[in-house]
Amino acid sequence: METLWTRTARLSVNPDRDLPAKVDVAVIGGGFTGMTAARELVKAGRSVAVLEAGVLGSGASGTNAGFVVPNFAKADPVAVRNRLGNERGDALLKLVGDGANAVFRTIEEDGISCDARQTGWLNPAFGGESASMLEARAGMWHELGRPVRFLSADETRAQTGMDIYSGALLDAEGGTIHPLDYLRGLAITVQKHGGSVHENQCVDKVLPQPGGWQLVMRSGATLSATKVLLCTNAFTTGAASRMGRSTVPLRVYQIATTPADADTVERIAPDGRPVGDTRQNLFTYRLDRDNRLISGGMAAVPFGAFERLGKAVTERLNDELGLKSRAQPEIVWTGTAAMTPDFLPRLHQLGEGWFGGIGCNGRGIAMTAQLGRVLARAAMGEAADQLPIPLRSLRPLPMHAFTPIVASAALVHARLKDKFAA
Repeated sequence: METLWTRTARLSVNPDRDLPAKVDVAVIGGGFTGMTAARELVKAGRSVAVLEAGVLGSGASGTNAGFVVPNFAKADPVAVRNRLGNERGDALLKLVGDGANAVFRTIEEDGISCDARQTGWLNPAFGGESASMLEARAGMWHELGRPVRFLSADETRAQTGMDIYSGALLDAEGGTIHPLDYLRGLAITVQKHGGSVHENQCVDKVLPQPGGWQLVMRSGATLSATKVLLCTNAFTTGAASRMGRSTVPLRVYQIATTPADADTVERIAPDGRPVGDTRQNLFTYRLDRDNRLISGGMAAVPFGAFERLGKAVTERLNDELGLKSRAQPEIVWTGTAAMTPDFLPRLHQLGEGWFGGIGCNGRGIAMTAQLGRVLARAAMGEAADQLPIPLRSLRPLPMHAFTPIVASAALVHARLKDKFAA
């Protein structure tokens, strides 16, 4: 699938052709989570093979909008502590709060050219109730030592050019990247340190054998590994089936418009900050290096969604941002986000030395940076009670095949709620 990122990528990867016979760790899934885990492992001296079922970037890691946001989409620190307890909750909060810095540190350490801009992330409040919630949430993160503060309505207007907001949470450590170049940069680092990266290697089975595991590919090839990491997000193919069915898959359509003029850029993004508001049918936007506006949305009815969403989201950008020079859709693409029922990341143990991680919940870039690191720590033998993401039992959701219908109904409901709130 062609995306804005495939059109504008500057980095390329030469995948390894021949599978090794045996490695210390086999990583199933070549997205941000798997590639970050592989990076940590090869730098620690482990032999690693990354096995991607398609081509690098064909999943969520190459089809997102490039927002780097170091917090939770639907949870605040109090909710996390209530769910996990103070000690485990604070460990997870510290991990997630450092997510954006972890991404930008990696980019700097590895010299990855991916349009990285750590300008901050803006979360505007739609309505007084949302403003009160965000002001409290900003205070919670600030108490944890993070550079998060609440902006007034006037300050928010100066940042967005929009007068519908009652304030905004500003996280100074957020930002944006070119996600495909970032992913390819991670892969280059893995190969540079002796790991191998393979495309079109779908793992159908993971079978126990003395001393570890045998991975059987759809191609018929096999690979032996002492440890296995499952990093496949919402995919439900082959070995990924059980973990993928434990989350709700949300199909998101991303749109890039024709470039905005300089005056518009100065009015709606004077500091280059990406924006995502609090509405149920949330409104987001950011700019790429050529000042294209990037936004997204979901379709209640999937038929004809590419053309319909391309026009609808672009018109929403034109209307909400008051664009005098009307933007036009340049390219539309789609990807799938994995949402857990409690909106927190999950770590699973599927066997001795076999771990899986899932549940970025719309915070894919920053969260995967940390999820991959935690999985690498698990593969290197760190005790489960020392990991900042607690191990949980893996339970596929009942009636998983019908979750897209539920998501469509929830979207219609969300739009109605926004309409009444307005």
